[in-house]
Amino acid sequence: MPGVARHVRFVLVLLIAPLLVPFAPASGAPVLFDPDADVDYQLSGGYDVAAGIVVRDRTDEPAPGAYNLCYVNAFQTQPGALSWWRREHPGLLLRERGRLVRDPGWPDEALLDTRTAAKRTRIAAVLDRWVAGCARDGFDAVEPDNLDSFTRSEGLLRRRQNLALATLVVRAGHRHGLAVAQKNLAELPAATARAVGFDLAVAEDCQVYDECGRYRAAYGRAVLEVEYADDGRAAFREACALRGPVWPIVLRDRDLRLPDQKGYRRDAC
Repeated sequence: MPGVARHVRFVLVLLIAPLLVPFAPASGAPVLFDPDADVDYQLSGGYDVAAGIVVRDRTDEPAPGAYNLCYVNAFQTQPGALSWWRREHPGLLLRERGRLVRDPGWPDEALLDTRTAAKRTRIAAVLDRWVAGCARDGFDAVEPDNLDSFTRSEGLLRRRQNLALATLVVRAGHRHGLAVAQKNLAELPAATARAVGFDLAVAEDCQVYDECGRYRAAYGRAVLEVEYADDGRAAFREACALRGPVWPIVLRDRDLRLPDQKGYRRDAC
């Protein structure tokens, strides 16, 4: 019944209207994405898609004509890059009695050691070069991943240490003309996120874990939501019903496969 559908949508817009105020980016940060555009999450390799916002790895090229976010693994080693860190910066890898501390969910990723200001400065210097490369390549923003690595550090790292490194990454992003996204750690208070300087958020599974409201409180419409197909489509449908008019939401397969690969899944509200 089209008339009823229009009425329901009108009521929904009235309910969320007070929330449609974008989070004000940090002073000097670039303009953020259009919150009415579609988003795609393409960390395994770029491909053509009709989306106005695209997230790709820093080693990839930005999507022509889109608002592009550059993925950087800022608190752990990039998959396949552990040997590089061991060779170039062995002292920046977190160790417990000589053993590398790894992410249990991603055993080829070792945690970076953020415990001292000196080590954070050295890690930030590496990340600054990567962020500068994102800017040169034409990206609009950077997504520094694994802010919550301290929760997997066997008690060696503290949240304040990771936030101190995050502040350096945000400064680097702004210095190179890029917005910077909060990734992970949904429980971070909005005031703390603002103090660090984040401009937007990339929220994974926030419908599944009931975390979307926390990102909304901090960033308004400046949130990119990624839900995963292995959680079932119910969470994605609920996310679209609740926040489809608020910010971009995409459904992806957990492994972020390419369109020609078996198991590829993508949908958007």
